[in-house]
Amino acid sequence: MRDLESQTTPVKVSHIENHSGDPDLIKIGDAWVSRQELSQAFGGTLNPGLATAPSRRFANPAPLGLCAFGLTTFVLSLANVQARGASNPSVVIGLAYFYGGFIQLCAGMWEMVVENTFGATALSSYGGFWLAYGAIETDAFGIVAAYGDDVSGLNSMLAFFLLGWFIFTFGLVLCTLRSTVAFFLLFFTLDMAFLLLGIGHLYPTDVGGANVGLTKAGGVFGLLSAFLSWYNAFAGLATKENSLITVKPIPMPWNLGYRASKSKNG
Repeated sequence: MRDLESQTTPVKVSHIENHSGDPDLIKIGDAWVSRQELSQAFGGTLNPGLATAPSRRFANPAPLGLCAFGLTTFVLSLANVQARGASNPSVVIGLAYFYGGFIQLCAGMWEMVVENTFGATALSSYGGFWLAYGAIETDAFGIVAAYGDDVSGLNSMLAFFLLGWFIFTFGLVLCTLRSTVAFFLLFFTLDMAFLLLGIGHLYPTDVGGANVGLTKAGGVFGLLSAFLSWYNAFAGLATKENSLITVKPIPMPWNLGYRASKSKNG
């Protein structure tokens, strides 16, 4: 039997089939692999598709990173939708540095240890996003002050900043198309939040601030993304041993593991 790691060229997978003599084996492309050697797509581990399981045992860092992202996004998004009349996001700065930033960045580095390229890229990048956001909002860095009275220039640069993250997140969305519904929706709603917030700075209100309607819309998508982050984090934390409630992932219809399971069951 040859496994996926032994292939020197990428294999285009058009179908999955079960081994007639060994129910543990499945054929992906031209390779027979053991089900035990594969990791299913799962938001709780930030694994976007059927993949070789990590070669070393290590605690799952994904829930930590997802919680850090979720809480920081939740608080900022409440300010964006102006919940209870609150619109000043300064309280988020502490979270942006220490939880959404530093802790999430650490979780991203630990994802490298468990050989999860997607998780490492996503968590480390969004940890960097929150650190950058905190720097923008911190007077000591002088970033906003550098624009002086050039409110238009500041809005344009903030729009470029957010739209750049929209483009990056769109790439991650494409990588979740074979995952689960909750995993995909997490990145899709986040991508929409970046897009709306970015456009909000491109078309500001008359007083020079970001477009209120688009900012509120972006905040709504941000809240959805925050709750989906917590949901995926809970899915990775909750087991039958520690919780009375566990999450059963709902795979996308073209999920490879889902297709293999359907094939096995009939």
